[in-house]
Amino acid sequence: MAKKLFSSYDLKDVTLKNRIVMSPMCMYSCVKEDGKVMDWHLTHYTSRAVGQVGLIIVEATAVDPQGRISLYDLGIWNDEQVEGLKQLTEMTHQHGSKIGIQLAHAGRKAEVDGNIIAPSAISFNDEMRIPQEMSLNQIKETIEAFKEGARRAKIAGFDVIEIHGAHGYLISSFLSPLTNHRTDEYGGSTENRYRFLSQVIEAIKEEWEGPLFVRVSANDYVEGGNTLSDFIYYAKRMKEQGVDLVDCSSGGVVPASIDAYPGYQVKYADQIRNEGNIATGAVGLIVNGLQAEEILKNERADLIFIGRELLRDPYWVRTAANQLRVEIESPVQYNRAW
Repeated sequence: MAKKLFSSYDLKDVTLKNRIVMSPMCMYSCVKEDGKVMDWHLTHYTSRAVGQVGLIIVEATAVDPQGRISLYDLGIWNDEQVEGLKQLTEMTHQHGSKIGIQLAHAGRKAEVDGNIIAPSAISFNDEMRIPQEMSLNQIKETIEAFKEGARRAKIAGFDVIEIHGAHGYLISSFLSPLTNHRTDEYGGSTENRYRFLSQVIEAIKEEWEGPLFVRVSANDYVEGGNTLSDFIYYAKRMKEQGVDLVDCSSGGVVPASIDAYPGYQVKYADQIRNEGNIATGAVGLIVNGLQAEEILKNERADLIFIGRELLRDPYWVRTAANQLRVEIESPVQYNRAW
C-alpha cells in the first residue's frame, strides 16, 4: 500500500517529491556578521538535499539588519547577499529537492546593537532590552523590507517563501494581545492585530507569485494570549489572501511553561487545517516515519516539518522509508550501498 509520506505534493506550479520538509533552524554561522551565505550553509543544506528531503526551508533570514535574532544570522536586506543564496538554491536543485526561505524580523527578541523595535515597548523578560514602539513610518518601512526580501528571494531562485509569524518575533508580537498594546489601527481587536501581517502578505505578493507559507505560534500558553480559536480566524484570513499553507508551531511569544511531548503541536495543525480550510504543516517532536504517516493518513496535516531529527540524521528520509518499508531513490554515487 502506498505511503502518503512519500507521495508527491503540489503547491501552485511547484511539486514536492515527498511530504517531508526541513524546518527552518538558525545556524548562527555568518561569522563575518554580514548575513551572507558561508561554506557551512552550503554543506548543511545541500546534505539534506542529498538525503532526499522534499522541501528544505532555510533558516530565519532577516529582512533588516536590526531584525536579526543574532549578529550571525543570514540576511536578505541587500543585493550583495543574493549571490550566496542563489548558489545555495542551485546546489539544492541539483539533487531534486525544492528549497524555501523564511523571511524574518526578530522584533523585540533581536540581539543586535542599537535600537530594537516592536509593536509596543514591552521587553520579552527582565534580561532583555525594552524595545522602541514602532511608529507608523517604521511599520511602513518594515513592510517594504519584507517586500524587498521577497524580490531578492525570487532572484535567488527559491521555490517557496515562508513568512516568520511565530515565536514572539515581530509579526508574532503584533498578533498577540500580550505583546501588542497599541491603540491605533494595528492594535486592539483581533482584526487590527492581524493588520500588520496582512499588509506584509500583500506586499510580498507584489513581488512573489509562488507558494507562500506562514509560520505561526498557535498557542501563547499564557492566560489572555492567543489560543487556537484566534489562529483559526487568522488562518481563514490568510487563505483569503492567497497563503498556501500554515506552518503550525506554538509558544515563544512570552515566557511560558510548555509541556512538550511527541506530536504535542499536531493538534494545532489538525484543527487549523480542518476548521480554517487551509493546508497545514505539522511540526514539533515528530520523530519517526510511522508517526509522520499517521498524521498524514488521518488528514491532520498536509506536510511534515522535521527539525532536530534532521540535525541528528541528515538521512532521516531514508530512515523513515525503512520504517515504512518504502524503497526510495538514492544518489547514484551511493547505489553500491543498497
